[in-house]
Amino acid sequence: MSKKEKLLERLSSKPKDFTYNEVKTLLQYYGFYEDSKGKTSGSRVKFVHKENEVSIQLHKPHNSGNVLKMYQILDIINAIEMIEGGINNG
Repeated sequence: MSKKEKLLERLSSKPKDFTYNEVKTLLQYYGFYEDSKGKTSGSRVKFVHKENEVSIQLHKPHNSGNVLKMYQILDIINAIEMIEGGINNG
């Protein structure tokens, strides 16, 4: 099983400890790039898919040890579904 498949499987299980670094790696596998809007963007980050208009806006986690919140995980699952259609969101 590839790293992409492992991360996708982990994400689809909706873990409470999925990290920003893991999501960044996974989204890069799917062709997203990170757009931090320059030095003034602070913790706001936008991931944009290279081939279509799918984008995800996140706030980098601060006090949670780099762990994403559940609403962010669900947003990421939805974006990947739009690209690949491969995760069951139920």
